[in-house]
Amino acid sequence: MLNAAWLDGLSLGDPIAADPLEGGYASKTYRVRTSLGRTAVVKTQENLPSDLYPLEADGLDALRVPGGFAVPEVLRVTSSFIVLADLGTAEASPTYWEDAGRALALQHQQTADKFGYHQDNYLGTLPQRNPWTTDGHAFFAEQRLLRYLEEPNCFSQLPEADRRRLERIALRLPDLVPAQLPSLLHGDLWHGNLLPGPDGEPGMIDPAVNYGWPEADLATLLIYGNLSDQFFSAYEELHPLADGWRERMPLLHLRELLCITAHWPDRAQTVAEIHTILKSFD
Repeated sequence: MLNAAWLDGLSLGDPIAADPLEGGYASKTYRVRTSLGRTAVVKTQENLPSDLYPLEADGLDALRVPGGFAVPEVLRVTSSFIVLADLGTAEASPTYWEDAGRALALQHQQTADKFGYHQDNYLGTLPQRNPWTTDGHAFFAEQRLLRYLEEPNCFSQLPEADRRRLERIALRLPDLVPAQLPSLLHGDLWHGNLLPGPDGEPGMIDPAVNYGWPEADLATLLIYGNLSDQFFSAYEELHPLADGWRERMPLLHLRELLCITAHWPDRAQTVAEIHTILKSFD
């Protein structure tokens, strides 16, 4: 599938091949090779919200932190596709995870005076609501947990008892999670959204940017795979974590699990994970 309009006006040459790339829920993603021997990455899909790609571009721009992650340049964005500079296919450097810990800490040092963001955006294809909020516990409770109870797939799959448990836990968040500054978050920081940059340095893609609890980014990253001790040592050199943070990771990961349930109608395993976490914190 090639579309000459993808590269119009970019001086990259004409597209001659589109190699599918794995990963991503909302889009079909291609590494496009051109007649001038250049490459670019194109994400495209029909029937997506018309502002999804422009909001993705905004999130990528927000993540360009000095000393932080490699973030692909946005070359072109429309309502139906986004064209990104290709980060390439380099192997991860020997210090990749140590550098990633340091980069994430630097990113989390970028703070705001409130939780939220200057606009709503998307997590997957569902709206991520980002109203500016002074109370971080209220923000996480209302906009990252309880907001999913109204989604049809969550409503139909979550048992009534677990819905009530979630509501009780949302009220108890001040007792369960220490106060944290509103930090710049990637917002969907699972391993699939991290990849080596052009020189093997840590890079990131597919953001759901907002200012929130730093531990929320760590929860998504940690739950989906083990991280090296070097990652956490480098992170905590610049951004120390409060005691008990590892025990809070499943609680903060509820947001991701609820979002997954909201996107798909048959997620028995995910619903079971939600039940186990809710029981443990209720």
